[in-house]
Amino acid sequence: MIYTNLSKTVYISFLLLVMVTLPGIVIAQDDEIPTFPLETIYAKRKPNTVRKVLTRIKFSASIGAGNTYMAHKLDGFGILQGSGIAPQIFPAGNVASPLYSAWVNTVSSGQPPALPDSYLISSDTAKLKYKGNAFNFPLHLTVHYEFKNFRIGGGYGLEFMNIGTFRPTTFTDKIGSFTVSDPSGIMKKYYGYAGYSFYRWQDILFSGVFQLGGYKPGNNFSMGFITKSLNANIGVVMERNLSENFGVFLKPSFDIKSYQIDIAGTGRTIKHNMNALYLQLGVTYSIPELRKCFHSECKIQMNHAHGNKEYRSRVHPFYKKQNPNYGENYPKLIKYKGKNKKKLNPY
Repeated sequence: MIYTNLSKTVYISFLLLVMVTLPGIVIAQDDEIPTFPLETIYAKRKPNTVRKVLTRIKFSASIGAGNTYMAHKLDGFGILQGSGIAPQIFPAGNVASPLYSAWVNTVSSGQPPALPDSYLISSDTAKLKYKGNAFNFPLHLTVHYEFKNFRIGGGYGLEFMNIGTFRPTTFTDKIGSFTVSDPSGIMKKYYGYAGYSFYRWQDILFSGVFQLGGYKPGNNFSMGFITKSLNANIGVVMERNLSENFGVFLKPSFDIKSYQIDIAGTGRTIKHNMNALYLQLGVTYSIPELRKCFHSECKIQMNHAHGNKEYRSRVHPFYKKQNPNYGENYPKLIKYKGKNKKKLNPY
């Protein structure tokens, strides 16, 4: 009986001892350094800081269409309109001076025609103004750097422009329309670029952008007579990424620019406004942060490591949406495509 009670006492004492010391044992085991370094299994990946910065640089190319709203006032000039000919202008108050038959992209003068039915009107007594349109087909290349919601960069553009007919806004029953002698040319633009991304709707990012720079009209303009203003452009870029490094965008914008043409021999100039409305469609590309996998037989879709360096997939198309964590080259199985999609049971 004594033996039995002693055994129970020893057993209970041992149990209490285990319960008291077990948490300490567990904690001690958790705090212990592993018996072998994890570096022997998982190599520490070396980040590429330079490429991480470069991937924030975006290159863009766009094409589109535009309409230039050309307008000018003939303040300080008069108009002589002969029957069956284009209107001609002269300095107000001096009808005997040479007449000018071109004053938009070049200047040419001649003697007044001896027409008995000519109509004459001066800006001293009336407002004289002409309006016209020009059609633009722009090709632009830009590069910008993105940080947070901001973007800054620059661009260069070539625009084919064809000038249409100019029509008077007053005295339309007395004054005729006219066209320029050489209406077509290629305009060049160069500008700084700044923007801010302000809204995202599903996969589409909206960014307000502003451009400021210079421009050079085409060879159909006589540059010796022309003084240009700066060229400002404000627009909204609606951008959708198709992959990690490739995207498309649509950009409506409004262009503000003007120039003054010197009417030789008069000491006077005519200011021409060339504001324009554009709609451009383009693509963007950025340098991938990771280099392409060097192993020619590697078929891994996601970002992965060889040794202590990380690589992107060789089978990851730059133009196709991918999740670099697991890859999705074929998100839709063939059995669900084409005629198979009509089957109730595609298997």
